Amino acid sequence: MRMSMGRVGRQLLGLATIALVAAGVTLGTGGAAFAELGQPAPWEWTLQQSGSPVMDNIVWFHNFLFVLITLITLFVLALLVIVVIKFNAKANPVPSRTTHNTLIEVAWTLVPVLILVGISVPSFRLLFLQLDIPKADLTVKATGKQWYWSYAYPDNGKFEFDSLMAQDKQPRLLGVDNEMVVPVNKVIRVQTTGADVIHAFALPAFGVKIDAIPGRLNETWFKATKTGMYYGQCSELCGKDHAFMPIAIRVVNDQEFASWVEAAKKKFASGGTSTYASAAGPTQ
Repeated sequence: MRMSMGRVGRQLLGLATIALVAAGVTLGTGGAAFAELGQPAPWEWTLQQSGSPVMDNIVWFHNFLFVLITLITLFVLALLVIVVIKFNAKANPVPSRTTHNTLIEVAWTLVPVLILVGISVPSFRLLFLQLDIPKADLTVKATGKQWYWSYAYPDNGKFEFDSLMAQDKQPRLLGVDNEMVVPVNKVIRVQTTGADVIHAFALPAFGVKIDAIPGRLNETWFKATKTGMYYGQCSELCGKDHAFMPIAIRVVNDQEFASWVEAAKKKFASGGTSTYASAAGPTQ
């Protein structure tokens, strides 16, 4: 029994609706059982849980594109199925001789343009949000070295310290001896540079990734909205121990940050960073 085109269309629409609902549920809950704030989780395939306004926008843009791509894919699939059913030799023994259809040609030109414009608006808005650094409450300078990070706080006494991977800390390959500490709900400007080769300062939960280039000062920003530990890594191939120079940021309240600053001024009073810090690397 030949299935009518109306019935085919209704069934395809039903399948598309089910797929979109499933996609929405997956985006909302997929990985939630495994998600941990500020760090990767076992079997995680979604983005890390957001900890900043920039990452909130990145997650929204990602989900928006996912839904849009799904709709386009299902639409094209539906067209292919209709063509296969309606225009096969058995169902349509006398093929049409039509060569042009003005309405269709205008539609398949304008619709992709409108889709690209719809994508470009939030895309540029997100780009400007990342690059337009607001007035900073705190500046931290991060210097990438082979293979560890050094942090300086020019607004808080100009002390500086090294941050090396600690093999006795969890999470594995992400724990460090000295974390970068920042206050919650404050705009943090991060200036990055490299001391030897190109590195990259990347924090997934904050939506931050920027190169640290020798002889050049780049800058980015984040505003942590939740207290806790956040982890990242160097994301530029920088040598044999590239995989062992994590980034750890501890977000605390204002009182805890003030206490940490006073303690750090004494702890790192010498002002000098270890020139032999890389000797503690995992492959030494």
